[in-house]
Amino acid sequence: MNRQVEKRIGQNIKYLRGKAGLTQDVLAAKLQLSDCDITRSAIAKIEVGQRHLYPDEIILIKQILNVKYEDIFK
Repeated sequence: MNRQVEKRIGQNIKYLRGKAGLTQDVLAAKLQLSDCDITRSAIAKIEVGQRHLYPDEIILIKQILNVKYEDIFK
């Protein structure tokens, strides 16, 4: 995936997470409770575009943050 695209998606996730009032720790914990093996530091790397997102992570992030895919990918 294009580095700029990953960075933009990460920024969108960071914004949406903040809007939902969740910390990186809380988002990571909620993902872990949904059987997603992810850490807070992985969330931080996603938000700055340093780590790729997997499809199952995108689906769960969408559900946890209660947003549309368009909100993540715009």
